[in-house]
Amino acid sequence: MEVDGRIVPNYAATIVSFEEGDVVNGKVVRIDRDEVLLDIGYKSEGVIPSGELSIRKSVDTSEEVELGEEIDALVVTKEDAEGRLILSKKRARFEKAWRKIEAAAESGQPVEGGVIEVVKGGLIIDLGIRGFLPASLVDIRRVHNLEEFTGQTLECKVIELNRSRNNVVLSRRAVLEEERKEVRDQILDRLQPGEVVEGKISNIVDFGAFVDLEGIDGLIHISELSWSHVNHPSEVVAIGDTVKIKVLDIDRDRQRISLGLKQTQEDPWQRVVSTYRSGDVLEGTVTKVVSFGAFVEILDGVEGLVHISELADHHVENPAEVVELGANLNVKILEIDEERRRLSLSIKRVEGQNMLLKDLGAALAAASGGGEEAVETEAIEADSEGDEVAPEVQEEVAEAIAEVDVAEAAAETIEEQASVEEPAADQVDEAEAAEVEAVEAVEEVEEAEAPAGEPEGGSEAEPVEAVEHEAEAVEEAETEAEAEAEVVEESGETADAAEGDEQS
Repeated sequence: MEVDGRIVPNYAATIVSFEEGDVVNGKVVRIDRDEVLLDIGYKSEGVIPSGELSIRKSVDTSEEVELGEEIDALVVTKEDAEGRLILSKKRARFEKAWRKIEAAAESGQPVEGGVIEVVKGGLIIDLGIRGFLPASLVDIRRVHNLEEFTGQTLECKVIELNRSRNNVVLSRRAVLEEERKEVRDQILDRLQPGEVVEGKISNIVDFGAFVDLEGIDGLIHISELSWSHVNHPSEVVAIGDTVKIKVLDIDRDRQRISLGLKQTQEDPWQRVVSTYRSGDVLEGTVTKVVSFGAFVEILDGVEGLVHISELADHHVENPAEVVELGANLNVKILEIDEERRRLSLSIKRVEGQNMLLKDLGAALAAASGGGEEAVETEAIEADSEGDEVAPEVQEEVAEAIAEVDVAEAAAETIEEQASVEEPAADQVDEAEAAEVEAVEAVEEVEEAEAPAGEPEGGSEAEPVEAVEHEAEAVEEAETEAEAEAEVVEESGETADAAEGDEQS
C-alpha cells in the first residue's frame, strides 16, 4: 500500500477476518503438554487447550496433532481475559461431523469411526462426536466381551439422531446383515425341511440354542435338544460346539430356521413300543412329583405318569407323601399311547401283586408242609418277571387256605376246651372227697349202733334218718361226679380230634 508517496507492506490485509463460531484453518507451530499453538494468519497464534483437542476424556497432545500439520479449528473467543485467541479442534470436528452424520442418516449410508471407550451397555465411537453403539447391535450375535473391539474401526449405520441432545445411536449389526443378506438368501434357497446339516453353536439362551449355518442363524428350541427333559440348554450344548442338526421348518418371509438336535439321535420311544407291553413291570426313577401324580423315567428320555389314583391302595392327598424325587421303584405299565407318546404307569398294582403272591406263597407252604421261604421266593421271582398266577394254582392255593382256616378254628376250640378241663377235674376231686367222707360217716354210725342199742334221750328213727340222709348225699355226689367225668372225657376226645385235624 502507498503511504506518503511510499510503498509499504499492508499487514492489515494479511490478517484473516473471522468471527466467533467460525471454523478456520491453520498450521500447528507449537505443541505443549497442556496446549497447542495454531497459526491461522491472525495477529497472534491461536491457542487450543488440551481439553479442546479431542472428544476423548484423557488426551495426550502429542498423539492428537503433529508439528506443521494443518487442521481446522472453531473460534471459541477472539480475545479472552489474557488477550489470547482461543480455538477448539474438537468443536470444529463436531460441526463437520454433524453435517456428515445428517447426510448419512438421510441417505442410509454407513459412517465410520474408531472405538474409543467401552461403557455400560455398549461402545463409544469417535465420529467427530461421541456416537453410541449398543451391545445388542455390535454384531449379529450377542457379544459377551466388548473389550475386544477397543481401538478397532467400525462401520455403522445411523439409526437415531438428535442434535439438541447431541445424541447419535449407531448399529453395526444393520451393516453386517445387509452384507450377509445375499448369503442368507442363498442359504434359505438351498436348505430344505428334513435335511440334516452341520453348524456351530453361536449362542445359548434360556429357551434354546442358536446355530450358525455359515451366514445365518437357526434356533434349536429347548424342547428339540434332547429326548429327555432339559432344564437349561447349557446341559446339552456349549458355545462353539459343532453339531449335526435336522432342519424342521423354514420361514422364508421372516428368514427364520427351526432346527432339531434330538432328531439326529435314537428315539427311545421306539424302543418302548417295540420292547414293552401293557402289564409289564419294570424299574424306574421318579423325576418329578406334581399335584396330580408323579413322573417316572423308565428309559433315558422316556417318562411315564403315575396318576395319584395309582400311587397306593389307600387315598392319597399329596403324592409327596408316597413317593420322593429320585426314588427308584418298580412300576407296572397300564397303557402305551404310541400316537400321543404317553405312558400310563401304576405303583399300587405292583405292590398289590407282590402282597398277593406273598400271601399265596405262604398259604401253599403251610398247606403242603414245605418251606414257606422257598414258596415266597418263587412268588417274588415270578412277580419280578411279570408272570401271572395260573388258574389251577389259584384253585390249589384257595383249597390250602381253606384247610389252614379249619386247622386254626380247631386250635381255637382246643384252647377253649382246655380252659374248661381244669375246673371239671377239680369238681371230680371234690366229689370223690365228699364220697369218702360219707362212707366214713356211715361206718361211724354203724359202729355206734352195735354196742349202744338205743341212744340216750332219743328215738331209734333219728340215727336211721341221719344215715339215710347221708346216703342220699353220697349218691347225689357220686352221680354228679360221674356226669362231670363224662364231660371231661368228651372234652378230651374233642381235643384229640381237633389235634388230629390240625396235624392232618
